[in-house]
Amino acid sequence: MLTRLFAGFIFIFSLVYCINILASESQEIKIAYLTQKQQVPAALSNLAPFIEDKGLQGALLGLKDNNTTGQFTQQNYFLEQVIVPIGGDVKQAFSQILKQGIQLVIVNLPAQQLVELHQLNNNQALLFDVATRTDAFRKNQCLADVLHILPSRAMRADALAQYMLKKRWNRWFLVIGNTAEDALYAQAIKRSAKRFGMKIVAEKKWLHTYDARRTAQSDIPVFTQVDDYDVLVVADEQGLFGEYISYRTWLPRLVIGTQGLIATAWHPAHEQWGAVQIQNRFKALAERQMQEQDYAAYLAIRAIGEAVTRIKAVGAATIKAYLLSERFKLQGYKGRPLSFRDWNGQLRQPVLLAAPTSLVTAPPLEGFLHPQNELDTLGYDRSETQCQ
Repeated sequence: MLTRLFAGFIFIFSLVYCINILASESQEIKIAYLTQKQQVPAALSNLAPFIEDKGLQGALLGLKDNNTTGQFTQQNYFLEQVIVPIGGDVKQAFSQILKQGIQLVIVNLPAQQLVELHQLNNNQALLFDVATRTDAFRKNQCLADVLHILPSRAMRADALAQYMLKKRWNRWFLVIGNTAEDALYAQAIKRSAKRFGMKIVAEKKWLHTYDARRTAQSDIPVFTQVDDYDVLVVADEQGLFGEYISYRTWLPRLVIGTQGLIATAWHPAHEQWGAVQIQNRFKALAERQMQEQDYAAYLAIRAIGEAVTRIKAVGAATIKAYLLSERFKLQGYKGRPLSFRDWNGQLRQPVLLAAPTSLVTAPPLEGFLHPQNELDTLGYDRSETQCQ
């Protein structure tokens, strides 16, 4: 009897010892999530309430998935949430992150602030941009310490152009809003039109009121009296007037671009390739639908987890080298493995073309070929960029 008790004691002692050894050998991966609170904009529609935590909830879901895997790989992931108040100093908050020794930072900030952090960073940390779609970052204003998760404007425009070419809707009427972002989107549309052989038969800048009732009843029918065209392409990234155009044009034509048929990284109607599973898990966590920035932050966290699991290292330089290598592949619920372009840090991915309540297709489409990767038919290819 004493022998059995002694043996049991030895077994329990050994088990506890092994658990402690494993725990002592586990890796701790610290990730920072940096954003700034925004002023609530004037409501354009009661159907689209302002969401304050776009991005954060996606990061939290990614962290949960990483730690699920980490139970088996002895890796613990921690997320430092840094939410700068309105009017606060984002650069100071970023400096504090660097002082803590955190080398992996999810950045949910506008383009200008991202540039400021890049200048401050000096390659101390690897930044994951989950907010911008700026083509300059992918073409000539190259940020070597930044990986871009969302599709650029050029990728979105190319996705639309591929589908329009497939449908033979080649004659476009382009309507451009008044903001700088609208002008940038219009530039991307013009580039894609030239690239895929489309013809912009008319171009107008929206100079009318944003009053919904007047716009719908009088301005749009008169404004859209131009030569014949196949589709109207609207560039209105803030959604100030574009929603009013559908069903009110002088000619009965489809609307695409920033409204109507849109090109997006993620959409609530997307359910293919296992997407319904992540849609449901996100809704259970956040109690709302997943947005583009949520999806981008989720992918950023999951990319870090994939890299750390494979290479067993947590340094920014080592992780960056792996993420930019041909070995890295990431499941993104889009039917194809995702990877990073090593010349500009852009995440390769299909772009969803969606109507308000349905997914239409997900370019790149069949027939659009590339010598290395068909996903590189969307956006700036290696030969089109100054980034290395």
